[in-house]
Amino acid sequence: MTYALVIGAGPAGLMAAEELAKAGVKVVVCDGKPSIGRKFLMAGKSGLNVTKDEPLEVFLRNYDAPQLRPMLQDFGPREVHIWCRALGQEVFTGSSGRVFPVAMKGSPLLRAWAERLGAAGVDIRTRWRWTGFDGTGLRFDTPQGAQVLTPQVTVLALGGASWQRLGSDAAWVPWLREKAVGIAPWKPANVGFRVDWSPRMAPHFGQPVKGVTLIAGPRRERAEFVVSERGLEGGGIYAISRDLREGATLALDLLPGLTLADITSRLARMKPSESTVNRLRKLGLTKTGIALVMEFARAAPFDHLKHLAIPLQGPRPLDEAISVAGGVEWASLSPELELKALPGIFVAGEMLDWEAPTGGYLLTACWATGSWAGRSAARQMQAV
Repeated sequence: MTYALVIGAGPAGLMAAEELAKAGVKVVVCDGKPSIGRKFLMAGKSGLNVTKDEPLEVFLRNYDAPQLRPMLQDFGPREVHIWCRALGQEVFTGSSGRVFPVAMKGSPLLRAWAERLGAAGVDIRTRWRWTGFDGTGLRFDTPQGAQVLTPQVTVLALGGASWQRLGSDAAWVPWLREKAVGIAPWKPANVGFRVDWSPRMAPHFGQPVKGVTLIAGPRRERAEFVVSERGLEGGGIYAISRDLREGATLALDLLPGLTLADITSRLARMKPSESTVNRLRKLGLTKTGIALVMEFARAAPFDHLKHLAIPLQGPRPLDEAISVAGGVEWASLSPELELKALPGIFVAGEMLDWEAPTGGYLLTACWATGSWAGRSAARQMQAV
């Protein structure tokens, strides 16, 4: 029987399957987990951010891999809107430009998508874990025992190397390396950073810090973050995580709306007998902001409000990262996302070597590369 195989039932793999099915190809999707889209559902627990509503050229600047440009031009923010609505999932744009389904969660979208794929004849097999190559076939551990599949084309959409419990365990790396496929080393992206707190910071764990500017080398990012027991995390930290990972130091401008002259003037109008904490509060700092100043600049708190250095002890472990940099090198791929060393095998999603911040960029690129790889695979089948 002639068919296409997709390994990995996350957003990239399911999108590849959809494109293959639309081309009239028989499609089998295999995933090692008991259900599909597990990382997709986890990402949507606090609101599924599907894309970012901004001009395409602005959107594209958030990716470090120029090879993604044609794929994102083909399936970018506008196409994500259309695709979601075609599944009966209306979307809205928040004040930050982030786009969410009205239902907010990922489960209604995934459920509607699975139903559409089923209606198109896509055969989804869960608990089918890929275990490597077997001659010209691909070997799987399944509930029925070991199985070997020999499809006409294959799309690999196996994820990166973070959130292993949800399926992205990078077990595939040695199998592709044995076939002369280049794999760039994994690095954590969109990840928190460790800070060695003193005991007096404990009451502030879990508290957000808003309205500040994060400074990482020449980079300045107006955003918020969270103080946690393990360090700093949240959107603001994730946005500059690449800079920090590559050696930039972190500092905070806790009062970005005030100049040094403004601060000096306001302090001069306060009573000299007032406590340091009370004066910091009157300047506009929150309790957690004050705690950070007292943690790292207790000797001269008012001298560091525009540049409070935060000593970091490195990123959290790779498996705790929201996403990763590294993966299949672009030099190992054709423009169609076909592996040069393995004709007939295409790659999509986080397996590819690219990096982008949170905010809808990650999910959009997974869908875009899945669509691209699926259509490329379909064209190859139709050309035979």
